[in-house]
This record gives sequence, C-alpha cells and structure tokens, in this order.
Amino acid sequence: MSRSQSLNLKSGQVDLTHGGGGRAMAQLIDQLFIKHFDNDLLNRRNDQALFNVPAGRLAISTDGHVISPLFFPGGDIGSLAVHGTLNDVAMSGAKPLYLAAAFILEEGLPLADLERIVASMAAAANKAGVPIVTGDTKVVERGKADGVFITTTGVGLVPDGVEISGDRAAAGCAVLLSGSIGDHGVSIMASRENLQFETSIVSDSAALHGMVADLVAAAPNAIRCLRDPTRGGLAAVLNELAGQSGVGIVIDEARIPVKAQVKAACEILGLDPLYVANEGKLVCICDADAAETLLAAMRRHPLGGDAAIIGEVVADPHRFVQMTTAFGGRRIVDWPVGEQLPRIC
Repeated sequence: MSRSQSLNLKSGQVDLTHGGGGRAMAQLIDQLFIKHFDNDLLNRRNDQALFNVPAGRLAISTDGHVISPLFFPGGDIGSLAVHGTLNDVAMSGAKPLYLAAAFILEEGLPLADLERIVASMAAAANKAGVPIVTGDTKVVERGKADGVFITTTGVGLVPDGVEISGDRAAAGCAVLLSGSIGDHGVSIMASRENLQFETSIVSDSAALHGMVADLVAAAPNAIRCLRDPTRGGLAAVLNELAGQSGVGIVIDEARIPVKAQVKAACEILGLDPLYVANEGKLVCICDADAAETLLAAMRRHPLGGDAAIIGEVVADPHRFVQMTTAFGGRRIVDWPVGEQLPRIC
C-alpha cells in the first residue's frame, strides 16, 4: 500500500499493520486522527506536545474507557473519553488546558466505526475548547479487546486561591447536586440489553468545566469539595468524601432529582438510582452560607437546571452516609458492593 492511497473508511477494517509503526500506521494517523483532531500542537507530529506552562498549580488526571456498547443514546466512547477526563480535572476547580489520548484498537474494528468515534471525540474536545495535542495507537489481535479502548489524560490550571479537595468537608456544610441522577447508567443498560421504554432515556455525558468555572467565580472560597458521581453513583461519591474528610453526611431522598422514566426503569431492572453511574453531574460540598449562591449559579448553567441542595455534612466519627427516606425514616447509604453495571464508562 503506497502512502498516496487512501484508507477505505466505508468498508475497511483495522488490521495489525495499522499498529505496526509502518506505512499503514502513518496513513491511519494522517487520514483519520490528524484529520479530525487537527490543531497546531498535534500537527507538529512529535512524540510529545510542547506548550508553555502558565504560572500556578497544574492539575492532571487520566482515565481509561472500556464502555460497552461503543455507541449509546446521548454519546459514544469517544465523547465520553473527552468528558470523563475533563470532568476529573475540573473537580479540582481547574480550567482544563490540553488532552492526550491513547487508543487500543482490535483487529477487525470497522474503520467507519473508528472514524465515527474519533469525529465525536474531536467534536466534544472542540466544543469544550480543549484540544487533543498528543496520543498513541496500538492494535491487538482479534478477540483480545472489544473494538476499542481509549485512555485520555488531561492537564488544567487551578486559579490562585482556590483550594478544593475531598478532605475539606466539615460539619455544617451543605451538599449540592447539579441535576438528576442515573441517566447514563440506565441508558447504557437499556442499549446493552435492547430494552425499550415508553420514553427514551439518554446519557447525561457532558463536560462540566464551564459549570465549575461559574461556581468558582460565584464563591471561590466557599467550595470545599467537588466530585462527579460516575462509577458507583451518588452513593459511592458521598462515601468517598465522608471517608476522606472524617465526617458524616445526611441526605434527603425527597430532594434528590431523579427523572420519572429513570426511576421506573430502575424499578424494572432492580437497581437503586443512588448507585447508578452519571457522566454529566457533580456533587458540591460548600459552606452553608454560600449554598444558595452556588445553587443559583448551577441553575443558571445549561447543565444545572435541576440542581438541588440535597443534604448536609454532620459530625460523625463512624463516617456514615445516611438518607432520610420519603417515609420519614433514616437508612444507611453504604458503599456499593461489587458493580451493578460493569463496563459503564
């Protein structure tokens, strides 16, 4: 195959030569990845990206994505790989600057599917204003992967004076949630099992750094903790934060937004929405006197219309998360046991 030939993006497939470091790999990079990820840093075609580092503290996070199916209502593995890492960086209060991406491709993956994923990834990065500036591609034998796995790494800049960490929650703080829970996990399960519901359930996959920037602008010194409730859902995140900070957390079931169709689907599937993954929501623990200000900032953002104050932090040496139920009682919200929905991100 000569360098002048084009990839067959309609009916071609990934083969082992695309990961072999030769001419076929160069074509894949040139005609697919460079084509969609096009930016000045990437186009220099080095094994790394060189960029000026602004003064201040850098945040870095990396995230692997093995979701099944690759395409689902509301997104795909490509957009998810961008959103997931941007959100992890943003939970420090940072403004994301750059992304790197590594692809593990399975021999036999249709090139049309790969281009669809890469195009979606590029669109998500462009919309977020965060370019993908370096990466890597490997190909494994048929049956040794599941189409494609993607790992993304992001770096961002934390503004001066912002100190957001999972160990800063204190008794008396308020707990805010940016919107309804369970959308992503139920969407994936419905797609995976070909389940049909009267109302379509769409993943909430989205980049949250714009909302975080609004929160930091509204009350930079009042935000104690930020976390996006992905695997393990809201329950896992609250237990993580309670454990890191050495406190208890009490939430109110009636205040937790859950869409009616998600709640109904969870009842059918035997799932608890508290434990179902999300990909476009965040939990904010903040000083109580700033809670209404931060809630208003969330609700002004397009992704935060259903935001709510759902509970408070309490002194508790046992570090329990508890929930006041709709019936007026109280129950322990424990860590997830195992994984309700594997391959969810």
